[in-house]
Amino acid sequence: MHVFTVWAALAAVAHSVAVIRPSPLDDDSTIQLPLVIWHGLGDDFERDGMQELASLAESVNPDTYVHIIRLADTGSGDRQATFFGNVTEQIETVCEQLAAEPILSSAPAINALGFSQGGQFLRGYIERCNNPPVHNLVTFGSQHNGISEFQSCALGDWLCHGAEALLRSGRWTTFAQSHVVPAQYFRDPTELDAYLENSNFLADINNEREVKNKTYKKHLESLNLFAMFMFDEDTVAIPKESALFAEVNATDGTVTPLQERKIYKEDWLGLKKLDNQGKLQFKSAPGQHMHLSEGLLKKTLKEYFGPIENPESQPQLPRLVAQPGL
Repeated sequence: MHVFTVWAALAAVAHSVAVIRPSPLDDDSTIQLPLVIWHGLGDDFERDGMQELASLAESVNPDTYVHIIRLADTGSGDRQATFFGNVTEQIETVCEQLAAEPILSSAPAINALGFSQGGQFLRGYIERCNNPPVHNLVTFGSQHNGISEFQSCALGDWLCHGAEALLRSGRWTTFAQSHVVPAQYFRDPTELDAYLENSNFLADINNEREVKNKTYKKHLESLNLFAMFMFDEDTVAIPKESALFAEVNATDGTVTPLQERKIYKEDWLGLKKLDNQGKLQFKSAPGQHMHLSEGLLKKTLKEYFGPIENPESQPQLPRLVAQPGL
């Protein structure tokens, strides 16, 4: 959930601008979709790790146009927005941001990569607007089923400590649910009534309330692929199994996988349909939260965000032309 870990092997990579202008691929039968990235709590679009990731994406899949989502014009402002703000309003801002970006809006689709809370926020983007539409969605250590504890803060990180204090003292208050970002995806199974009544973001985006939003389901079902990664040794995002949409009993630690939950059985979000079509993947990553190796990132970029078949290159059926006298 915290700062994105940069790999030593990438230290020599130039800190280039994250937006990379694509050029036409030599093979007209395939196209390279743009890649949109949403970082996690405590990170920002200006961080070296984000810039190096953009360079890596272009190296693995040449001609990739990379857009790193930002909620402020400066890195410090963007980082602050990961702790404080209204998530519903932030997603509205991102919907406008992506729709207004000429290269993204002119593409047939985009790919999306979410780190920690950025993963469930990208899912929120898909469900609520999806314009431009997402082709493949990959999330790492995201809290799709919420958090039941707030992360510990580094000494001197006053933004983090401020958010933690508000979350602990009154997570279901109107103020917390409209101003403290982690509070808006807090979900303790022992407090479900309070959660369903007051949650500003997660209860809605997970379609957990009595009235279901059919558009959310329709948009998520439109994905070509949805891959979720859980970090095996994650002690930052609690419970770690939330990354796979599982629920954990805080008393005895029993894990209820997605397929055994009502959200799947009654298909509130279309996850069951995606799964039945082979479009839902449950993956694991070694190590602690957001400790990603260059090897795993390269493999992910290649496997999920490589060139796709160009829809405009498909052969057209010949038209029948009426001949005189026939």
